[in-house]
Amino acid sequence: MTERKPPGVPFDSWVDKQIRDAQGRGEFEGLPGAGAPLPAEVDSTYDELWWVKRKMAREGLAYLPPALALRKEAEDALAAAYAAPSERIARKIIEDVNVKIRDMMFKPPPGPPLGKKPYDVEEVVREWRQRRAAADGTGAAGSAVQ
Repeated sequence: MTERKPPGVPFDSWVDKQIRDAQGRGEFEGLPGAGAPLPAEVDSTYDELWWVKRKMAREGLAYLPPALALRKEAEDALAAAYAAPSERIARKIIEDVNVKIRDMMFKPPPGPPLGKKPYDVEEVVREWRQRRAAADGTGAAGSAVQ
């Protein structure tokens, strides 16, 4: 513990003396993070939820507003439908995400607008058939529903 600042000594010069004395004793040697850049939040304005954001980053968690989460889910569903092993499964994936999209279209949540409309199931299935045919190398799209 450092001693109290003597009366009549300017605060700046007293602090500088304390720092010089600590450096002379080697108290600043081998500190963790020495030479590393300061964290990005040091340069930003104060955020009341800084600890929540840091905890979420440390835990690998993320939160998106409902509309953005559904946009991501819709894009993932489209990719999953194109990669589906059967037309029936591709159709089911798109129909399920369309229900969620329509629900959000008619009951908008707080936050940014969704900016998505339901997918055309027949168009997605047609694209699924073309991709499947290209991947199989047959050139002819089968219409078997599994």
